[in-house]
Amino acid sequence: MSGQLVFFMVTVTLIGVHVLHALPHSPLQPRKHDGFQTEEQFSEMYFTQTVDHFNFNSMGNGTFSQRYLITEKYWMEGYGPIFFYTGNEGDIWEFASNTGFIAELAGQLRALVIFAEHRYYGKSLPFGTDSFDVPQIGLLTVEQALADYAVMIRELKQQLGAADCPVIVFGGSYGGMLSVYMRLKYPNLVAGALAASAPVLSTAGLGDSLQFFRDVTADFESVACECRDAVRGAFHQLTELAQHQEYSRIQTQFHLCKPPSSTEDIHQLNGMLRNAFTLMAMFDYPYSTHFMGNMPANPVKVACETMLSGPDLLSSLRNTAGIVYNSTGLLPCFELYSLFVECADPTGCGLGPDSLAWDYQACTEIDLCYESNNVTDMFPPMAFTQRDRQLYCAKRWDVVPRPDWFKTQFWGDALSTASNIIFSNGDLDPWANGGVRKSLSSSLIALNISGGAHHLDLRGSNDADPESVISVRKTEADLITQWSVFFTGVVSCC
Repeated sequence: MSGQLVFFMVTVTLIGVHVLHALPHSPLQPRKHDGFQTEEQFSEMYFTQTVDHFNFNSMGNGTFSQRYLITEKYWMEGYGPIFFYTGNEGDIWEFASNTGFIAELAGQLRALVIFAEHRYYGKSLPFGTDSFDVPQIGLLTVEQALADYAVMIRELKQQLGAADCPVIVFGGSYGGMLSVYMRLKYPNLVAGALAASAPVLSTAGLGDSLQFFRDVTADFESVACECRDAVRGAFHQLTELAQHQEYSRIQTQFHLCKPPSSTEDIHQLNGMLRNAFTLMAMFDYPYSTHFMGNMPANPVKVACETMLSGPDLLSSLRNTAGIVYNSTGLLPCFELYSLFVECADPTGCGLGPDSLAWDYQACTEIDLCYESNNVTDMFPPMAFTQRDRQLYCAKRWDVVPRPDWFKTQFWGDALSTASNIIFSNGDLDPWANGGVRKSLSSSLIALNISGGAHHLDLRGSNDADPESVISVRKTEADLITQWSVFFTGVVSCC
């Protein structure tokens, strides 16, 4: 390859970003996430974005302010690639703070880095506090979000004098799905995509509805079969207490702020407890993290140690859930309906306004019909069928889901004619088997990370990283370098 590369040694003066569509944000106090200080690197800006890209009448070409983060710290101005993170279901600072690999790679390839916030999340609210009302929320679609990113990429490239710079999109989880879709829908703008832990198949309704919680269970089973059995046994005891309506004892055992009083309350308690195990499986990193909450190093192992060391199974189940819901140990009791909100995503929508947006997306385009059955998994039977989804979504948002839409709009499993996409997955991640696990061609590459949890490869380097993720990151860097060189004929070096 080296014979084809042209190397440039240049000295550039980095200038602040002042573009027609951008408004600078006031300085923030630096914060540190897992060794990666984001505010010291990024400027927070706002882009004047079209509210409705596909209807010329409804909004009268109205606009809203879409937030994005940008750093030129590493960029070989006018030549280096552009690394564009396709923001997903939350505040964009959270993703920038936990995606250090992009900055590391930007330093190697002299790239400009942009993290774009998804419409209806964080501060990118098209209708302010009314954004989650019907019908305003109807403009929250994957297609609108992709068009946002495409417009932003095209205009920022022009304004930054980066017309010839290749764009590589990055994303994790739903953001990884968006990166895939950007390459499919806008290959004129995007040279390649790194899609980490992107469940592009299961969210299109392809696969087994039992897979997700079966794989959560497998994570705990891999630590010890006794751990799985203890969790299953604890849920059985809870079910027996509920059947006998021993609600006071349930309140005492689980330190609930109020006693449950109905089957609905017990269902909520089961969902809250199941969600704790889901989060620990997803974020089973070999070091402590502060992403979507506080997690100890190796939380699945910690959970199993907790489950197997308590005085009784119910106390152990409570203390294990406390790893997620009471990491500080300061909560005097668990409030059932504030720690967990049931929604159209059985794996959890989170809390606050962002959870409303995700619930709506799960009610429209994104198929998340996962269920537990206590046979292939360790959790109580909790069904969530397409019929359940339809009933819930009609009542909550007055919408009818389209379960087959992603198969048409974003190709389903017929991806073989696409190109330049990396699908990375960790074998500890319960989302992994909802994604692409085998390479589809020489440019549709599946990378599997042994001992890796949810998009571990996107996180910054850590001394505790397994060798598998170090190797995968190197492969990803090599492929992204090739895509960038193919696009421009130029590779930038330090």
